Amino acid sequence: MAYMSQEGYEKMVAELKRLESIERPKASAAIAEARDKGDLSENSEYDAAKEAQAHLENKINQLKLAIQDAKIVDVSRLSTDAVQILTKVEMTNLGNKLKMAYTIVSENEADLRAGKISIKTPIAQGLLGKKVGEEVEIRIPSGTVKLRIDSISLAE
Repeated sequence: MAYMSQEGYEKMVAELKRLESIERPKASAAIAEARDKGDLSENSEYDAAKEAQAHLENKINQLKLAIQDAKIVDVSRLSTDAVQILTKVEMTNLGNKLKMAYTIVSENEADLRAGKISIKTPIAQGLLGKKVGEEVEIRIPSGTVKLRIDSISLAE
């Protein structure tokens, strides 16, 4: 089961519809076009089109599973007493004094450029359950980082 926001769920459903209604017919058309070019045993365009279709079908199946396993979190019932999924955490890196903010989201909603990190990342795991003012040391691939939680708010 994957906990996520209503917005994240709706984005996944929209992406699934787009893949099924637009990308799938495009993939089928590419295969048909390549097939019309003759001998399939030496037709690299046909092989590429079939491989692209297989990747597309795999992506569609993964989205269907994610949607099926999704549990939408009622944001109105969340608390900002401690870090949890769908909370925005502002913190200070005590090593270099840099301030940073992340919203903790489901794996499917993660987008580092938008400041959204997966609940499964080491940083999110290290922050879960912590309160404002607490300092935590978190092991990340490049070593250990020491963070102080400055504020916790609900994700916008």
